[in-house]
Amino acid sequence: MSSTLFDKVWDSHVIRKIEGGPSVVFIDRHLIHEVTSPVAFLGLKSRGIKVLYPERTFATADHNTPTINQHLPVQDPLSANQLKALESNTAEYGISHWGLGHQKNGIVHVVGPEYGITQPGSTIVCGDSHTSTHGAFGAIAFGIGTSEVEMVLASQCIMQPKPKKMRINVNGKLGIGVTPKDVALFIISQLTTSGATGYFVEYAGDVFENMTMEGRMTVCNLSIEMGARGGMIAPDETTINYVKGREFSPKGEAWDKAEAYYRTLKTDADAVFDKEYNFDGSTIEPMITYGTNPGMGMGISHDIPDAAHVEGGAATYEKSLGYMGFHEGEHMIGKQVDYVFVGSCTNGRIEDFRAFASLVKGRHKADNVTAWLVPGSHIVESQIKQEGILDILTEAGFTLRQPGCSACLAMNDDKVPAGKYAVSTSNRNFEGRQGPGARTMLASPLVAAAAAVTGVVTDPRTLLTEEYA
Repeated sequence: MSSTLFDKVWDSHVIRKIEGGPSVVFIDRHLIHEVTSPVAFLGLKSRGIKVLYPERTFATADHNTPTINQHLPVQDPLSANQLKALESNTAEYGISHWGLGHQKNGIVHVVGPEYGITQPGSTIVCGDSHTSTHGAFGAIAFGIGTSEVEMVLASQCIMQPKPKKMRINVNGKLGIGVTPKDVALFIISQLTTSGATGYFVEYAGDVFENMTMEGRMTVCNLSIEMGARGGMIAPDETTINYVKGREFSPKGEAWDKAEAYYRTLKTDADAVFDKEYNFDGSTIEPMITYGTNPGMGMGISHDIPDAAHVEGGAATYEKSLGYMGFHEGEHMIGKQVDYVFVGSCTNGRIEDFRAFASLVKGRHKADNVTAWLVPGSHIVESQIKQEGILDILTEAGFTLRQPGCSACLAMNDDKVPAGKYAVSTSNRNFEGRQGPGARTMLASPLVAAAAAVTGVVTDPRTLLTEEYA
């Protein structure tokens, strides 16, 4: 019987099927951080249970970490307590811990792939919704709740109903200035934030085949913003070349065996999906959101649509535009920008900073813009310095911060003030996501760079050099 990529990975990890209910699925890798793990560890302690396979769990601090002066004590009491709890819990149960100050510390979905923890054909969970990022490697990766974190720590398994299967095909040549972030925001704008609810998505077509691993991670990261359980892309030479030689990747004969397995991970030609979509990549332009969910996005040269053309009802739409201070039919180009944030598990990798630097080079930060440029890990931070990107940023009036989740969410010191507008490369633009009253416009690093140097929403294609394009 023909199988999809998702079927092959899922079925190979099912330990037991419960009639009329969920399956018991074995988990290869469990990633934890300081926010969703403390209560899970308390549950273990209250029941006198140990962690079954501590070597399969990896801990890093990211959500509550400051992005300046990381050598100083964390000032916020809640953040400090959660960071301390992660340190003590991992020590008690023998779990590797990359805490604040550790060279391997960084955003969980950035450091996992960097160190080869993420591998094709594996199952990966984390108490974080954007665990879908790791699906870029042909892995089944999804976020779980705190009680499920406890379940995986105790049993290395999780009970889950098998999701339905969706394939999204995007073919055609992308235009100048169109990045993987734009492709993802375009798809979400077409399907809406609930269009993939109940599904696990496979991304296929030459647009994804031609993407780098970092681009694929950006796309899979945003899968849940259209309601999907996760997203994945079949492994190929790009995947294999990325994984090979990393610290936790197989070595020697084990690598040869693993590589042979990776090459089998593809959807059979006649496999059937529950739902399928096809899009023309050449029609996608740089995207930006105008509302309060990631589905409210459009090509940057378009006008904000009328309520009649938007799902969800006029009252909800009016409320969203009211929060943003926008109106139907307005241009987004020229809108005020107060803050620019480049970073997060969506766009905190080296390619994102290369793109940002390519546009700001030879220009200068707008006086009205506060810019937070936050690498996703110390590896990214080092690459920024080694490649001369930091020099470009400094000359253009920008400052590089230290690794962490930063302004993706209002759980650390990097909060956008109420009423201020932020062009953000992160993944969510909900009301208050970046701070109480903050107004977020999601975009790519190129759109963020254009806003950073002009002070307003700007089509990056008007500023790109021929060399980058």
